[in-house]
Amino acid sequence: MGTYSIEVRDLVKFHGSTRALDHCSFSVKHGEFFSLVGPSGSGKTSTLRLLAGFEYPDHGEILIEGRSMNRTPPHHRPVNLVFQNYALFPHLTVFKNVSFGLEMRHVAPGEITSRVAAALAMVRLQGKETRVPSQLSGGEQQRVALARALVNRPAVVLLDEPLGALDQQLRQEMQVELKTIQEQAGLTFMCVTHHQEEALTMSDRLAVMNRGRILQIGSPREIYESPISTFVATFIGQSNQMAGRVEAVSAATCRIQVSGLPSILARSTGALTIGDSVTLIVRPERIELSRESLHAGYDNAIPARIEKVIYNGSENQYWFRLTDHIVWKAHELNARPDRKGFVPGESILVRWHAVDGIVLTE
Repeated sequence: MGTYSIEVRDLVKFHGSTRALDHCSFSVKHGEFFSLVGPSGSGKTSTLRLLAGFEYPDHGEILIEGRSMNRTPPHHRPVNLVFQNYALFPHLTVFKNVSFGLEMRHVAPGEITSRVAAALAMVRLQGKETRVPSQLSGGEQQRVALARALVNRPAVVLLDEPLGALDQQLRQEMQVELKTIQEQAGLTFMCVTHHQEEALTMSDRLAVMNRGRILQIGSPREIYESPISTFVATFIGQSNQMAGRVEAVSAATCRIQVSGLPSILARSTGALTIGDSVTLIVRPERIELSRESLHAGYDNAIPARIEKVIYNGSENQYWFRLTDHIVWKAHELNARPDRKGFVPGESILVRWHAVDGIVLTE
């Protein structure tokens, strides 16, 4: 057995005259939870359909467990797909929904019983075997669909927006549960989602897509803290940004000039030269708002005015104006003992460390 469950090599796919996939390549390791994330039309669903065998590539190759799948029909591929709407049989019990694939393959009844029981135990649905889907909650239906995929012991489980039909609280709970089930099963999960929080929470690695291309692949921490482009930085998580020009460069830092503001110190990334046009990115949670007039150990300190305050329970979200054209955002946890509690119209000092400023050239 090789290192990878999935190898995608230089895939190109046209839908009419539209290039849905533009020379995409990536690999998914055995036992990895890998996600494709991107906006609508980015190509992630086309990639999933090609992996499942519902469509064939116009160019390139797909390997699963080291075997080419380019002309292999869906029912002969070692994959199972969990749909967004679960696609359960409404008239069949939980047990029958999960056992259906095994029965179609004429697996012995005794083995069917033991494998279905094991799959339902893995997704914590013991005691629900005789219920029909209408008697289950949304989260339980999602777990039935997952058990139906796991019971066939596929090489890869494909997930198409798996939590999209759930409400926000249940969605957050199921993110952790889905990752736990994947680790217990020891299977390779390949997930497609446009929901950034899901991808960050569940994935070992993720690929950010846009306009048919893969822009960056890495761990959630790598993607969030070291994005390689402005699109990745703004699509994954919240970010503040401003355009500027490089006025000085050293080994670890660079100094950015932004119109209407004092020079800003940021970590140096890549090959920057003086005069380069760049975008500075600072995540909202990296910013400290203060009523003081001192730097207090921060590399950057800029006067600003609070424009809007939103309370959302665990934190306050502040929008503040740095210049006529630049409005940024910061978060403050309400559980902090030193919580400031700023109000609209208040003058403040915005402070952050150079290491928290990401400088991007594209």
